[in-house]
Amino acid sequence: MKVQFVFSLCLLCVFFSQAQQITVLETDTNLPIPGVIISNTTESVITNLNGEAHLDAFSSQDILEFQADNYHLLELPKNQIQNNVITLKGRVGLDEVVISASKFEQSKRDISQKIVNISAKEIQFDNPQTSADLLQETGNVYIQKSQLGGGSPMIRGFSTNRLLITVDGVRMNNAIFRGGNLQNVISIDPLSIQNTEITLGAGSVVYGSDAIGGVMGFYTKKPQLSYKDEIYIKGHALARYATANNEKTGHVDINFGLKKWAFLTSISYSDFDDLRMGSHGPTAYLRPEYVQTVNGIDEVIINENSKIQKPTGFNQFHAMQKVRFEAGDDLLVDFGAYYSTTSDYPRYDRLIRYKNGNLRAAEWYYGPQAWFMSNLQVTQSNSKSMLYDKAQATFAFQHFKESRHDRDFQSVIKNNREEQVNAFSANLDLEKQLSPKTALFYGAEYVYNLVNSSGNEEDISTGISIPTVSRYPDGATWQSLAAYTSLKYKPTSELIFQTGIRYNQVLTKADFTENNAYLNLPFNTAEINSGAFTGTAGISWMPSNMIQWKLNASTAFRAPNVDDIGKVFDSEPGSVVVPNNNLKSEYAYGGELGLLLNFSDVLILDLATYYTFLDNALVRRDYTINGAAEILYDGEMSTVQAIQNASKAWIYGFEVGLNINFSKSVKFFSQYNIIGGTEEDDGIEVPIRHVAPRFGNAHVVWQKQRFKIDGFVNFNGELSYQQLAPSEQAKDYLYAKDSNGNPFSPSWYTLNVRTHYQFKDGIAVTAGLENITDQRYKTYSSGIASPGRNFVVSLHYTL
Repeated sequence: MKVQFVFSLCLLCVFFSQAQQITVLETDTNLPIPGVIISNTTESVITNLNGEAHLDAFSSQDILEFQADNYHLLELPKNQIQNNVITLKGRVGLDEVVISASKFEQSKRDISQKIVNISAKEIQFDNPQTSADLLQETGNVYIQKSQLGGGSPMIRGFSTNRLLITVDGVRMNNAIFRGGNLQNVISIDPLSIQNTEITLGAGSVVYGSDAIGGVMGFYTKKPQLSYKDEIYIKGHALARYATANNEKTGHVDINFGLKKWAFLTSISYSDFDDLRMGSHGPTAYLRPEYVQTVNGIDEVIINENSKIQKPTGFNQFHAMQKVRFEAGDDLLVDFGAYYSTTSDYPRYDRLIRYKNGNLRAAEWYYGPQAWFMSNLQVTQSNSKSMLYDKAQATFAFQHFKESRHDRDFQSVIKNNREEQVNAFSANLDLEKQLSPKTALFYGAEYVYNLVNSSGNEEDISTGISIPTVSRYPDGATWQSLAAYTSLKYKPTSELIFQTGIRYNQVLTKADFTENNAYLNLPFNTAEINSGAFTGTAGISWMPSNMIQWKLNASTAFRAPNVDDIGKVFDSEPGSVVVPNNNLKSEYAYGGELGLLLNFSDVLILDLATYYTFLDNALVRRDYTINGAAEILYDGEMSTVQAIQNASKAWIYGFEVGLNINFSKSVKFFSQYNIIGGTEEDDGIEVPIRHVAPRFGNAHVVWQKQRFKIDGFVNFNGELSYQQLAPSEQAKDYLYAKDSNGNPFSPSWYTLNVRTHYQFKDGIAVTAGLENITDQRYKTYSSGIASPGRNFVVSLHYTL
């Protein structure tokens, strides 16, 4: 009996000596890191929610790799692991890996352009209601809002169809992306995003038309495979509430991973009530009255609380399904299906306009903004081909649906216009390492868009509808065929050259026969066939660990789309935009110089200055139809305008970012942007519409293990009446009034605090108090005032 006990004890000792369990922690916070892949050449394990994993599958002599998103790769022999704890350092600053610059992973330090990266962890802490709010948190992107259901980004003096949006590498911009403010970015669910990369400056070589001012690349979460015999299950849930608009958001995502297959499902729903503005600020922003239709009769109702912006509420639904199949060690197949839709949502800036002292509109709202995308991506790595080492083929289909509905006060005629776009795209992107110092990236792209558009006038008293002019020519098409190549040469670890060239052929066709029953245009068809060469060249030079210089020169273009050549709409009170079949591409020529100073990772100063010249700029100007400068549109005599190559523009700016790491626990960081620019208007230089005021932020962050607190200020400079673009000066209903009674955009600031606490059992709480002093303000060119004092709280659970 005694011998058996000793023998059993020996076996138990041997078992525990081999069954080694380790914990993987984050270097700065000492928090566990789930989902770390630990592998040798043949075996793999993955850490659980508490950052734990067993290393029984590896021998003591094995060299193990520890890999996790947004952390540096660590290689370590198993027998050198001390105290069964491994720490991984997060990628920060220049050490981050980015994809947007070439569609393949590169070190951020190698890129000569400035790229801003936002991780899923930052998104969780920032708690944005929409992806527009997510972009605004960077301090590099300015957001304009015409209504609560919106958010139009501005980057370095450009906006809307001069900026490109991509989702998992697929361009979201379509043939009806307009020069006016765009809301499409809110179709992207911020709670499904793994990381966001914002390229500041031109990206036409890789992405083609529209990427003049920048590229906003959203990369959604990826399904995770299981590296064990059992199913790998991981999930998240979130519930959030905000007081300023009574937001109620729920989210859930769950991952099922097998050895070869993985599935990720994500669902989000948000409901927003009317938005409350702040108490201290311009009285011009208040909402003293609004129109309500009771029993078919329009009535002006006194607003009981003029800080409540009625009506602005809406709701939104997002769903995503992704599938990953590991067809081989070097072959991955990824499929994604994405769907987003809103309820009807009011166009608030059109509802606050007055005519002859009375509110002009009884109704003005967008119908549901719906977006669907299916995306198939096949990636082959470690190829032995002489043509490429890595190849990625992407095929996508997107369907966009939107509509506009408006009716004047006490009118029985309601104008309804609906648009749909079907977009097909195919991309082939390849990478080849020509030598240890030289890498080649190249590829080809084809895009096809089909636009359907309809319009009708509805008599709300009888329910009878009759056809009317549509916003776009029904059946119009937009096609793009392109090839590009980019070369990276790294003669030393301190010096990197990158250059590239792209050729694009764009064909736009439209038939105006149906709309000519109302417009009587001097033409029935329009066809624009234009080619464009673009190029880029850049240098990244690090003479020491303290200094990095970046110099980049580039050209970019935007080809006329269906919105440019065929749109019919009321651009502003008393004006109507009509089609123009005589357009050509606009071109941008730009340069950027950046300097980064890193003083031992304690103080980091990031400076950049840039200049862009835009030639043949597509702008809205006065026009004539058959010699007439005015036509009757929706019952009103309106000045005729059209998009024309009628301008040049000069845009310049300066950016500064500052990071100070006082200790491992206390950090300060700030971003500040100065932008200026003019455009030519009938031989006179005037301010550009989408040049934002000076803006920025400053944060003080304290973090200790599971607790984090961030006190920060957002600030914004003034634009005087003289600094507003002429088109903005005419929109006095958007702005405050100066001492002379002229519209202007006042300066503003907000004080804010945000906290996060991570419990051990997978529960986390994030809470924030925004705009503590309850300021009443609008971001530049916005129709809706920003939230007043706002308490936001969310509860996260990780399975």
